[in-house]
Amino acid sequence: MDFNLTEEHLMIRDAARDFAQTELLPGVIERDEKQEFPNELVRKMGELGFMGVMVDPKYGGSGMDAVSYVLIMEELSKIDASASVMVSVNNSLVCYGLEAYGTEEQKQKYLTKLATGEQIGAFCLSEPEAGSDATSQATTAEDKGNYYLLNGTKNWITNGGRADTYLVIAQTDRAKGHRGINAFIIEKGMEGFHIGPKEDKLGIRGSDTHTLQFNDVKVPKENRIGEDGFGFKFAMKTLSGGRIGIAAQALGIASGAYELALKYSKERKAFGTEICNHQAIAFKLADMYTEIAAARHLVMAAACKKDASENYDREGAMAKLYASKVAMEQTVEAVQIHGGNGFVKEYHVERLMRDAKITQIYEGTSEIQKIVISRSLIRD
Repeated sequence: MDFNLTEEHLMIRDAARDFAQTELLPGVIERDEKQEFPNELVRKMGELGFMGVMVDPKYGGSGMDAVSYVLIMEELSKIDASASVMVSVNNSLVCYGLEAYGTEEQKQKYLTKLATGEQIGAFCLSEPEAGSDATSQATTAEDKGNYYLLNGTKNWITNGGRADTYLVIAQTDRAKGHRGINAFIIEKGMEGFHIGPKEDKLGIRGSDTHTLQFNDVKVPKENRIGEDGFGFKFAMKTLSGGRIGIAAQALGIASGAYELALKYSKERKAFGTEICNHQAIAFKLADMYTEIAAARHLVMAAACKKDASENYDREGAMAKLYASKVAMEQTVEAVQIHGGNGFVKEYHVERLMRDAKITQIYEGTSEIQKIVISRSLIRD
């Protein structure tokens, strides 16, 4: 196994790191407090190719590989997880779903704008009673001949208020169970489509999270993705790749917290010396670094599987499960190393700790990842 990054990968990583430090870092605390993320920074991420990292250049994408995507996600997440989750959803769920399973007409109409960042996408699966149990879709799409009539509610939708294009999962034939589910492309502004208030969240507060309501929305037949009944499989396949993105986000949050803790430990003095010289702190740093390195190997292994066009369901689930655990644990340690300063906003680690928790929940909770992993082991 070759763990060395190519020269191109290093350039991509450095470009993402530079953008995060020069563009995302200024104002990140204020954005968290105000629960907003400026359109100007989204536009800049699009110009850098971050909104369509793995999309074929013929559709406006950057044509990079999954390893590059992981590197970009890690660097952005070190500074601002609200920015990185926007990138993750647009790349892993929306652009990937359209490029892998959409028609050529759908790609030309939607993917070309999403991949450049001209437009932003949202992925709409979760509902009030259908989070981890994705088969229990209450949102319905009634076949009316040349269109579907969409009704229902979607919850916790990232990019929910600012997106232009929404991929919505809905039940068409309940008698068929998960084989009666379809995926549809919905445009902002369609009659009967309403965006609810923004959620007031613990973390990733700059991310735009809303409840969406669909009341007799007429969806053209050509906006269905794949064959009739393909929706559940579409959602599962898409989420499998999305887990790599969130794993990379968790890795970045943990890595960012570690870097801040290391820097602080070299500056803060107690009992006549820098606190990094005290074994209690030195051992914390050693554990943090080791855990993060292990998480990085899992995330990279999943990305390499994807790049090799091999099945990466288990690897993606393992990466997300472990990296999110590391993010939660190591951000707590970073706050502890900072002591009282870690509990105030100006030192950033308290925000990273709050941001870390969601990585154990969205795009499949940690418990769901264990189901995916265990089933793959038993099946093998």
